[in-house]
Amino acid sequence: MNYYFTFNQGRLLLTPQGHVPLQATPPLHLPTSNTWHPLPALNGKTCLATEVDNDETPEGWQWMGLRETFYVLPQAHYAMAAKARELLHWDAEHRFCGTCGAHMAWHTDISKRCTACGKEIWPSPAAAIIVAITRRGGKEILLVQSHKFKRDYMGLVAGFVETGETLEACVHREVMEETGLHITNLRYFASQPWPYPFGLMIGFTAEYESGTLTLQRSELNKGGWFSAEHMPAIPGRVSLARRLIDHWLEQNQREA
Repeated sequence: MNYYFTFNQGRLLLTPQGHVPLQATPPLHLPTSNTWHPLPALNGKTCLATEVDNDETPEGWQWMGLRETFYVLPQAHYAMAAKARELLHWDAEHRFCGTCGAHMAWHTDISKRCTACGKEIWPSPAAAIIVAITRRGGKEILLVQSHKFKRDYMGLVAGFVETGETLEACVHREVMEETGLHITNLRYFASQPWPYPFGLMIGFTAEYESGTLTLQRSELNKGGWFSAEHMPAIPGRVSLARRLIDHWLEQNQREA
């Protein structure tokens, strides 16, 4: 019996019960050009992943966006699905060698090797920071809305780490660029794989030090300071942003 993680355009194939299929044979008949990529074992069972071009669906089954599966799958299954999606995305983006242009072939489960020059590469997720900034003794939090948000909610300042930049320097730079603020007491909070499609989020907390809030309009729609009693809509539980905001809310509740 194997777990089959089958993707089509970022959507995962689930059974009628909303589970990752665990069965002796693949849930779909695949063309000969498709292969099943091995993943780490889950609950002692082999895990395999593939990407299909069509959305053929067994009767009663469903395709679900990876982000939505966070709310229906056990955490271990969602984490494996996320790993599978990232490896499939990386495979598709690295068909040819960046040194000589020849075809790349899988060498290990997490690396590829050039069939001509022998260059070996490994997945390297894009690193991004995200930071919860508070002021007035932690009673207010800075929330912003990115142009990239698909829904009308407020999140946290975030941005990609640049070449030659430390994580801490990135936080200070992104905060200054997006809000015009200086921060202090920067502390690491947690990290999170972000397979949409291929990232790693590193979370921090910080405190307002100085400056007037000036939004970078090329990046943000709106932003402001909010108290726990007057919160707007915030990101879903799948995100590290939500964990950071919930942590701040819990601190306020304990101190109330």
